[in-house]
Amino acid sequence: MARPGLGVLYAVAMIAVVVAVDVLFFRHHPWERLMVNVGIVLVFGAFFLRFLRTG
Repeated sequence: MARPGLGVLYAVAMIAVVVAVDVLFFRHHPWERLMVNVGIVLVFGAFFLRFLRTG
């Protein structure tokens, strides 16, 4: 990654999305929340590997 600050910003954005989805949609559904959280992390990871990774 070219700039370390970009990685921190990316991680904070991922955490914000996970928390927002948890609070807004899946507050009382623990298994669904777990599955959606794993999916969000996988999508963020795929996006990182495809577009933001250098080298």
